[in-house]
Amino acid sequence: MELKRVVITGMGALTPIGNNLNDYWNALLAGTCGAAPITHFDTSKFKTQFACEVKNFDINQFMDRKEARKHDLYSQYGIVASDEAIADSGLLSAANLDKDRVGVIWASGIGGLMSLFTEVSEFATGDGTPRFGPFFIPRMIADIAAGHISIKNGFRGPNFATVSACASSANALADAYTYIRIGKADAFVCGGSEAAVSIPAVAGFNAMHALSTRNDDPATASRPFDKDRDGFVLGEGAGALILEEYEHAKARGAKIYAEVVGAGLTADAHHMTAPDPEGTSVARAMRLAVEESGCKPEDVDHINTHGTSTPVGDVAEIGGILKVFGEHAYKININSTKSCTGHLLGAAGAIEAIATTLAVKNDIVPPTINHFTDDPDIDSKLNLTFGKAQKRTVNLALSNTFGFGGHNVSIAIRKYVD
Repeated sequence: MELKRVVITGMGALTPIGNNLNDYWNALLAGTCGAAPITHFDTSKFKTQFACEVKNFDINQFMDRKEARKHDLYSQYGIVASDEAIADSGLLSAANLDKDRVGVIWASGIGGLMSLFTEVSEFATGDGTPRFGPFFIPRMIADIAAGHISIKNGFRGPNFATVSACASSANALADAYTYIRIGKADAFVCGGSEAAVSIPAVAGFNAMHALSTRNDDPATASRPFDKDRDGFVLGEGAGALILEEYEHAKARGAKIYAEVVGAGLTADAHHMTAPDPEGTSVARAMRLAVEESGCKPEDVDHINTHGTSTPVGDVAEIGGILKVFGEHAYKININSTKSCTGHLLGAAGAIEAIATTLAVKNDIVPPTINHFTDDPDIDSKLNLTFGKAQKRTVNLALSNTFGFGGHNVSIAIRKYVD
């Protein structure tokens, strides 16, 4: 079988630091932090009272009120980001577009949590009469955003959701890449969305001691690789990418951002929530992605890490990088854009793949912000891109995303060459 080339021809972003692709990218380069006190609910009794929320978002600018009522916020975010990516790609303007060969793989780690919580809360505080709304189930389920994107655009190719906790949208990219590579489709809308800044999510993550509790200074709370990091900062939003078979994209004169050249997927098989402290399977995911690209470890210029700002996770990932790259690790620009955006859970892989793609295209690596004190367990000689964006040639980069349950995904993205 002849394997196809897969390129990125469109992107869209709705994030805590920018509500479209350009604003998101510029905010990353500027080292903007999206953390602030939570506005979605009263946090006065919560251990964590801040998050990285999407700001100034009005769904009525994108769809009428009646239509919006059918969608949970996570689905609204997904539709808006995918609309931007589709428009950016020009895919719908392509002559003789075969919509039977255009698919949607859309991820969410949690799905319509806010809809679930609202409906169940109203039932629990009522008289026992089940007054659930007719849109309750379709608002809640994690696959419905993929369905809505498909319905809106008439895309009849493969259509499903990937759910692997915080690795969910990276899995969506990996699946789309693989389907195109083996000739099952011409193009995919892929990515993920999450809207989990809510009472059950914050309370649940607090119960796990997973979230930062730096309520006195939210803007510096997400501090990957810093000695005093105390947990991740919850985020929300969506990221969408159009992956397309190279000849299909070239035939319609599409602009090409970069090429997806590898995907490494592994499992820790270690613990329900904690990563393998040795980073063994994380290392294998990166190694597999590089091998599939046809490149060597020393060809990698940049790694956008999972880098959540948790005490154990950051150390394990750096350990995995050192296992794969050895001395070359000191020549790689390593960063964590979660220092700016917070952790978008199932949407993290998508917005970080977008950041990685733009780093490859523009030869500049966004910074890891909020570094104050070196961690003795993290090699200080590594270039973790602290403080400011760094210009450099980026020919090959990895975007790493990991999830509860031990799910590991590494996506290899290479500069496009005709």
